[in-house]
Amino acid sequence: MTDALDQTAAETVRPLAVVTGASSGIGYALAKLFAQDGYDLVIAADTPLAEAMQALEGLGAHVEALQVDLASEEGVQSLRALIGERPIDALAANAGHGLGRAFLDQPFDEILHVINTNITGTVRLVHLIGRTMRARGQGRILFTGSIAGLMPGSFQAVYNGSKAFVDSFSLALRNELKDSGVSVTVLMPGPTDTRFFERADMMDTKVAQGDKANPEDVAKAGYAAMKRGDGDVVAGLGNKVQAAMAAITPQTVLAERHRKMAEPGSGA
Repeated sequence: MTDALDQTAAETVRPLAVVTGASSGIGYALAKLFAQDGYDLVIAADTPLAEAMQALEGLGAHVEALQVDLASEEGVQSLRALIGERPIDALAANAGHGLGRAFLDQPFDEILHVINTNITGTVRLVHLIGRTMRARGQGRILFTGSIAGLMPGSFQAVYNGSKAFVDSFSLALRNELKDSGVSVTVLMPGPTDTRFFERADMMDTKVAQGDKANPEDVAKAGYAAMKRGDGDVVAGLGNKVQAAMAAITPQTVLAERHRKMAEPGSGA
């Protein structure tokens, strides 16, 4: 009887997903998809999570939340401590933010925070969680990259450079883990209707005032690609065309095009 009860308990344990940057936007939309798919959640963000946590619990998930700055080693370790020794079935490494305006006009502490959030903290968390997944022989890792990583980002140089790193790193890691049972996928959205441009001080730019994708549609594209085990997915037909053109367009031309979209005041 005891063996039967233990087996039943094991069969009813829900998988666990960790989602960063989950308070709003693409991260919150990804967390919703995990909850609807039967996952319990550990969510993290550098902004309040109470509202997101309540909504996700309403979908039937057990949710633990941590408001933390994942740009720091202390922040990453705090999240790892919250997870504890529980097996992690999926990691959506979505935390990140942008920074507009000319590189030499940006405060260096803000530049460093973009790099530490988008690159250092992301890589550190994946290093910690990826090792446990590899040891189990199963798991899914979903990075939120960007088509911005495919082009020089005039007036957004640090952000685009950081996303170029994420896009490239994810595909390299995928190859390293190809026989491990751990899949790696990178979601590459274009402009999306989130607080990104507001936080990046880019509301007066052409790109901020243009058409943007729905974050739920973007998340669905990434989530489906992750479940299929795809290496990468560009969300949205227009972005697919833009990504294809970026591969054959001279970098100097791409930089000038980006300037026209992201230069302060271009929205006027």
